[in-house]
Amino acid sequence: MSALKWVRGVNGTLGWFAPKLVARKMRLAFMTPRDLPPRDWELPLLAKSERITLRFGLSALRWGQGPAVLLMHGWEGRPTQFASLITALVDAGYTVVALDGPAHGRSPGTEANVVLFARAMLEAAAELPPLQAVIGHSMGGASAMLAVQLGLRTETLVTIAAPARILGVLRGFARYVGLPPKARSAFIRQVEKDVGMRAATLDVAHYQLDMPGLIIHAEDDKFVLVKESQAIHEAWFDSRLLRLQEGGHQRVLADPRVIDGVLSLLAGRSLQSRQSA
Repeated sequence: MSALKWVRGVNGTLGWFAPKLVARKMRLAFMTPRDLPPRDWELPLLAKSERITLRFGLSALRWGQGPAVLLMHGWEGRPTQFASLITALVDAGYTVVALDGPAHGRSPGTEANVVLFARAMLEAAAELPPLQAVIGHSMGGASAMLAVQLGLRTETLVTIAAPARILGVLRGFARYVGLPPKARSAFIRQVEKDVGMRAATLDVAHYQLDMPGLIIHAEDDKFVLVKESQAIHEAWFDSRLLRLQEGGHQRVLADPRVIDGVLSLLAGRSLQSRQSA
């Protein structure tokens, strides 16, 4: 029996009799990331980076000189997963600062969630020059949109393979690990208590996104379904939607069309800024 089948079997049985106990265990699993090492193709860019430490011990990598762009990876991700995009941004004359999210890489903590990621972005932005762009992948994209609601200021915003509704993410995880209804509800309530927000409020439909943006998603993404990108686009008046036939959840980060789209968004915004000056 596979580990997942065993977990689902235990949750499916014990979850009826002790839903809160099972919910606590799954909440811990949901919020505790694994430390995954960089792939070989990430190492050359890692070697060129400057390691910096921001407030509260938050760790980041920095490349280049010029207007600042802030990057946030996804769950169990790394800054260097953006290698192709970082290289293109540096070549175009930008400074790129890519965070290690809370409980990831060299940043402190043992647990992480979308709210902690968003607050980390606010802390980083307080120590950086005015941001020309914020770019987030997966949970990092959801966190970037939330960070804007919490006060993050940026000229442009890019989400890549991001979910539109955190409640949907929680329900999907609960189904994945086989929680029965009472344990599922207890799991969501415990997560809400930990993050200090109701999951239903962490929905792009409730957000105010008034900067130009780019929403990127691959149609074959099996982790975050492509329909999430449409929901974000509908809620974000000043956004462009780039949907790719292929790219999955991770490979999309290196797609040349993604890089072109990001650089075009930044160039267009810079042109508008110069014309209004």
